[in-house]
Amino acid sequence: MEIVIKIAAVGIIVAVLNTILSRSGRDEYAMLTVLAGIIAVVAMLIPQLAEMYDSLGSMFDL
Repeated sequence: MEIVIKIAAVGIIVAVLNTILSRSGRDEYAMLTVLAGIIAVVAMLIPQLAEMYDSLGSMFDL
């Protein structure tokens, strides 16, 4: 549940920054903010996915 809250927090922050930057006419920075948010979320998910893969591997003797 902790990872879901972290992802939601990143999403809210990115959405607010995107709105602020878009309304101020800095669309390029808004897009970079969105891309940085996506990269941050993927970086948070990679260890979780690796742990899940290891758990499934040990569960099914892979």
